Amino acid sequence: MTKIDLLKREIKVLTFDQYGTIVDMQGGLCEAATPFLKKKGWRGDPNSFVTWWRRTHFENSMIDSLCDRGHTPYREIGHRAVSYTLTRAGIEHSSEEVQELVAAIERLRPFSEVPAALGRLAKKYKLAILSNGDRDMLETAKPYLGFEFAETISVQEAGCFKPHRRTYETAAKILGLSCLQVMHVANHAFDCIGAKAAGMRTAFIDRRGRPYGQTQHEPDIIVKSMTELADLLA
Repeated sequence: MTKIDLLKREIKVLTFDQYGTIVDMQGGLCEAATPFLKKKGWRGDPNSFVTWWRRTHFENSMIDSLCDRGHTPYREIGHRAVSYTLTRAGIEHSSEEVQELVAAIERLRPFSEVPAALGRLAKKYKLAILSNGDRDMLETAKPYLGFEFAETISVQEAGCFKPHRRTYETAAKILGLSCLQVMHVANHAFDCIGAKAAGMRTAFIDRRGRPYGQTQHEPDIIVKSMTELADLLA
């Protein structure tokens, strides 16, 4: 029996990261930020601005989880990150403008191959979202995904952000399964590492052609796209 055959036999549910794995976060936020930055007269690269924004958000969410003094909503972390990034870029802004930029996250569209690949995978597995997003943000985003997931789980249920192991353990508990019966699918190495450390199987969607890095928490599957994942597992 091959490794893939074993995974297909034992996995009951596939959980998916939403931001960057299901939806094109970098591209979508660049599209939203470009006219705003042009209106402000900023001459920098919108792609770089979004990268600063996302890195700041990631850093702040990790600090929040490590401090473990109560979970800060994803939206609030986002407002802080955008305001910081605008200030760093020397762009004057209002709180309303910050809120409008962060709200674009709720309207992000999926990568082109994703809906069809999910449809194939759904014939064999239960599919669920496991996201750092707030419950209401994920609910608002549902009509834009092009696919209806069986379950949507926010890390609010665990009270911390991924890759804290409690997020994956809580998701497995909600799904009524052991972590070994769940495969987490993500475009981010940190997310796969967290899921693997918690006992889940993992699939790394390497769209960006970046090394996974040295870790004892290697993914079970590495593919270039969701279509390739469906080819292996569906």
